[in-house]
Amino acid sequence: MPKGYWVVRVDIDDMEQYKKYVAANGPVFAKYGAKFLVRSGPFENPEGSAKQRNVVIEFPSYQQARDCWHSPEYQEVMKLRANVARADLVIIEGYEGPQP
Repeated sequence: MPKGYWVVRVDIDDMEQYKKYVAANGPVFAKYGAKFLVRSGPFENPEGSAKQRNVVIEFPSYQQARDCWHSPEYQEVMKLRANVARADLVIIEGYEGPQP
């Protein structure tokens, strides 16, 4: 079964308030088996637009990635960042086909 991923790009207006969201999301992510593959850090943006922060979160399955976002627990935690950050978030199924 392919893994699921959240690919998130975020602009943050109030880092101190955003830290409350970061502190609160851990238990929800743990419940759905999430693992951070990318959590901010230096980046280059050779094409298109960029935001301040980039995050890639891996889940055991695409369904668990969807279930986490739609869960009442995450929807509650998301309120902590609603007025302090703007995010683009894609939930996507991993690829398990042929490689180059």
